[in-house]
Amino acid sequence: MTYNFKHKLGQGGFGSVYKGKLRSGRIVAVKMLVMSKANGQDFINEVATIGRIHHVNVVRLVGFCIQRSKWALIYDYMPNGSLDKFVFLDQGNNIPLSWERLYKIALGVGRGIEYLHQGCDMQILHFDIKPHNILLDEDFTPKVSDFGLAKLYSTDESIVSVTAARGTLGYIAPELFYKNIGGVSFKADVYSFGMLLLEMVGKRKNVNAFAEHSSQIYFPSWIYDRYDQGEDMEMGDATEDEKKYVRKMVIVALWCVQMKPMDRPSMSKTLEMLEGEIELLKMPPKPTLWSIENHEQSMVEVPISSSNSMGTISLNGR
Repeated sequence: MTYNFKHKLGQGGFGSVYKGKLRSGRIVAVKMLVMSKANGQDFINEVATIGRIHHVNVVRLVGFCIQRSKWALIYDYMPNGSLDKFVFLDQGNNIPLSWERLYKIALGVGRGIEYLHQGCDMQILHFDIKPHNILLDEDFTPKVSDFGLAKLYSTDESIVSVTAARGTLGYIAPELFYKNIGGVSFKADVYSFGMLLLEMVGKRKNVNAFAEHSSQIYFPSWIYDRYDQGEDMEMGDATEDEKKYVRKMVIVALWCVQMKPMDRPSMSKTLEMLEGEIELLKMPPKPTLWSIENHEQSMVEVPISSSNSMGTISLNGR
């Protein structure tokens, strides 16, 4: 099925992904998990979660296999790989997508997340929305993937229980660290989606630890200052329509990455803003980096889970 594991598509802390072929001739992606207690739980999470999902913007689980120490998840093959290759052009791909194409991808990702939040019999929180987990089919239709960290909740639960922060640093919503700014809800995915939008527009990581100035370190602050001063992104020979697409993506993203969950839109409202007229959008307050005004200092130590690493970090709250 995996051509003796010759065609490797990618690798992470979970294991490796290979291109494979079923007996029917169908081309698939086979995710082989490295066996551990944590990855065993990820396997169960992914099967239990994605088995409920049927949406054009969510990757389709074809099947799974458990054979002694080998656990595999089988998905539809996505020939254009993951979005990060087209957003961060230093990762080996020198074929940038048009602004219109990026805008359509953003809409598709948003629709996929909205479906997870409202379209199933359960509320599904993904907790790891990022370019690497957005796959693109032959037509560049985006598919939300990797449900190893996802959690299922009743649709009537507005605030959910999470024992530890989960996700990838740079995309994790602040309430997963700081409990005093709001409960954990679907707004955590909204925050991650906002960071994804900003990276799509800026073609760079949302945090640059090597920058000289603090405004450059945190991309949302940097891009907010530019737009607040009436400056647009450098877009070359982009059309006026494309400039509108990008401006909408920026303003919506800045709403999505507001510090407090209550200040962020729902995914439905986010889509409404993305699809609406640019003239109706207002700039939100300037987003801040892990700062909480009028709260005493606190030290938060939590285990961080991601598809790439496992570890413990400490953050000084302000």
